[in-house]
Amino acid sequence: MTAHADAPDAQALDAQARRLLWRCRRGMKELDVLLERYVRSQVAQASPQDRATLDQLLELPDPVLADHLFGHTPVSDPRMASLVAAIRDCQPGAGPGQVGPAPARLENIFESPEL
Repeated sequence: MTAHADAPDAQALDAQARRLLWRCRRGMKELDVLLERYVRSQVAQASPQDRATLDQLLELPDPVLADHLFGHTPVSDPRMASLVAAIRDCQPGAGPGQVGPAPARLENIFESPEL
């Protein structure tokens, strides 16, 4: 995956952000794309609480995480639900704090220039 021009290079991220980025590499390509896109564009300015919530989210097994991110099961924790929505809404090329509507279909995430 190549980085966006707006997104910080992994080298420019602090140690915790690089660790979170590394943990986004999962067993499912769809999860990799969604999670890495979000972390590369948003984690540099994320609050410590937001980073802790992301860390907690990344502890979930891939099938549970996929169900949450793809909207198959709701997330009961409000902070985590907000994060899941932000990950789903993060679009290719989105700069810090910028999100857009989620792709109409999951297949649309593979039409991005970052792959």
